[in-house]
Amino acid sequence: MAKLPQILACVLVVLGFALTSSASIYTVGDTSGWDTSTDLNSWSSDKKFNVGDVLWFQYSSSNSVCQVTKESFDACNTAKVIETYTGGNTTVTLTKPGDWYFVSGNKLYCLGGMKLMAEVENNQDYAPIGAPEAATGSDLPNPSSKGNIPTSDAFIHAGPNAFVLAIFGLLLPCYIWM
Repeated sequence: MAKLPQILACVLVVLGFALTSSASIYTVGDTSGWDTSTDLNSWSSDKKFNVGDVLWFQYSSSNSVCQVTKESFDACNTAKVIETYTGGNTTVTLTKPGDWYFVSGNKLYCLGGMKLMAEVENNQDYAPIGAPEAATGSDLPNPSSKGNIPTSDAFIHAGPNAFVLAIFGLLLPCYIWM
């Protein structure tokens, strides 16, 4: 019974590390996706993006996502872009702090509000070791309509593997200590 406080302390330390060391994946627009019917300003208003977080854009294969400068964002300039993403499923890892700007590749859609500004904070706890590449190719399905976009609660934390490794890595010294 005397070891119970030590065990509880170790478990709390493990949980603390596991719950604070993962970046988030945000499905842009939640269940509506990257679409003209989505109010992207409202969607992003309560989000806190950090370095290492991932934006997951889901859209019809006839649309695209363009990363742009602030000037191109304000003017919906789809000719002067930093990067263009196509194919229906795109992930963008937020690798540095500052404002990130995205617009639809269709200028009319952009003028209708299909654009996103993400304010990214410099939180070193979330800095990626190796940022994943944008998803392209045949390994992801191309959505044909909004109906096939998976539902989401806005973000997903790292999978169970990170949690299990954290438990083993932190409980082993606790076991040796007792």
